[in-house]
Amino acid sequence: MSKVNITLLRSPIDKPKRQKLTLTALGFRKMNQTVQHEATPQIEGMIRVVQHLVKVENA
Repeated sequence: MSKVNITLLRSPIDKPKRQKLTLTALGFRKMNQTVQHEATPQIEGMIRVVQHLVKVENA
């Protein structure tokens, strides 16, 4: 499987609880943090929920 690098660019403050929980599940703790995950359908769905807050790059 390919890997994706996901960087949190915008703050989750004043966002719905579902989006905050999705960011936590992806492993984000602070701004400008980058996490790496396998490109599975589950991860892609999580990225789709918070796509306006993150930047995604293929690794």
